Amino acid sequence: MSSATTEQPDTFAFSAGNLTAAKAFVAKYPDGYQASAVLPLLDLAQRQNDGWLPQAALEYVADFLDMPSIRVYEVATFYTMLNLAPVGRHHVQVCTNISCWLRGADTIVEACRNTLGIGFGETTDDGLFTLSEVECLGACVNAPMMQINDDYYEDLDAGSTKVILGTLKDGGAPKSGSQIGRKTCEPLGGLTSLTDGGGTAGKAKKPGARKRKGA
Repeated sequence: MSSATTEQPDTFAFSAGNLTAAKAFVAKYPDGYQASAVLPLLDLAQRQNDGWLPQAALEYVADFLDMPSIRVYEVATFYTMLNLAPVGRHHVQVCTNISCWLRGADTIVEACRNTLGIGFGETTDDGLFTLSEVECLGACVNAPMMQINDDYYEDLDAGSTKVILGTLKDGGAPKSGSQIGRKTCEPLGGLTSLTDGGGTAGKAKKPGARKRKGA
């Protein structure tokens, strides 16, 4: 196991495609408010640079948006989805906040540690996985859950967690979303009301029908 090391490149510049995308983001805001595009531009830079933001990228975005560098640093250090050090190809982010914790997040953490052989803030020696502890990711209804790169994996237990990580180790693509067959965030047994269409709510009245006086 190893901790992610920071190997800072000397320069950074958007690729041709990302340059076009960056200009499109900036164009969404009125003149003089281009700094509002700082988050999407940092995200573009991070994706281009294998999932992390070197100092050269922060400086580049600051110049691109005509912002003081310190303002960009403030954004980059505040949002935890922005990484200031290298991460593995699969960034495993386990939610340990209250909803997930109550639903067994500690068993998910343990499954990740046992399967990957690393702890929080560490990267596997082959560079495939980085394990991180994160705050609420907004999928509390399907807790416990984790995020790997852009995908959410929900309704987890130790077994499904190991299967997901094992599939990624083997170069596969595990199914994202609920791991127990739940449809989005519906109740486990499916919908329980407004399912038979037998109610009158929302039904249109027949043409010409009038309510009787006194009814």
